[in-house]
Amino acid sequence: MELEFWKMNGAGNDFIVFNNISGVIPEQGRSEIFAQWCRRGLGIGADGVLLVEPAAEANFRMRYYNADGREAETCGNGSRCIARFAYAEGIAPATMRFQTLAGVYEATVRGDSVAVRMTDAHSLRLMVAVRGEIFNGTVHFVNTGVPHVVLFVEDLEGTSVVPIGRWLRYHELFAPQGTNVNFVRVEGPQALAIRTYERGVEDETLACGTGSIASAIVATHLGFVKPPVSVKTRSGETLGVAFEQTPEGARHVSLEGPARFVFRGYVESPF
Repeated sequence: MELEFWKMNGAGNDFIVFNNISGVIPEQGRSEIFAQWCRRGLGIGADGVLLVEPAAEANFRMRYYNADGREAETCGNGSRCIARFAYAEGIAPATMRFQTLAGVYEATVRGDSVAVRMTDAHSLRLMVAVRGEIFNGTVHFVNTGVPHVVLFVEDLEGTSVVPIGRWLRYHELFAPQGTNVNFVRVEGPQALAIRTYERGVEDETLACGTGSIASAIVATHLGFVKPPVSVKTRSGETLGVAFEQTPEGARHVSLEGPARFVFRGYVESPF
């Protein structure tokens, strides 16, 4: 049996997307197969896999698996892509609600642009001192559905994103979950530029939605910017982040930007 999928990208984050309303992809064996499909050069190639599945109290349920095959709580750009996919497939209307492991999201599809209202950001920690052979400095932490470290740099292009990101990703301060790591430069009173090392992909990605949110929230708490914030990603695409600041992080968090279909394909089912 062949499985139909769509390849999509959200501001540079790319995903393999399946309609699994009928349950053709079972739970057992997913992680290993998805990791194989995500391998670039040897598989379809992607930052992760998205599944649309049934939900009792929303239009659908989103399941997200990182490139290493492990299920994650959520994905900002993935949530925007899956919203556009669900609308195109007739699973949900242009304004919809869907479940994630991080909570219920609301989304609105406007052509190839999608805005998603996400859950509150929490667990904010500012001015965390980190010392080690790879990195000595101050970082900041916030959970935007998944954990994120944010650090500010002047030379964004010259920063060693992968070695520093990998070291911080596994640092004991962020155990046991580990963390994503965002390197940020302030571009203006409402503008940032960002590079992200993503947990689960274990590399730099071209964009990260939850990382863009985390960076905008931290920068606002530090007085560097004020919302709404435009975040320029590594791909060159810009994401819009809006929120209301709270002591723990932020509420009324929304992420908006492009969500595009790249191609449709078929893969032989190994299940």
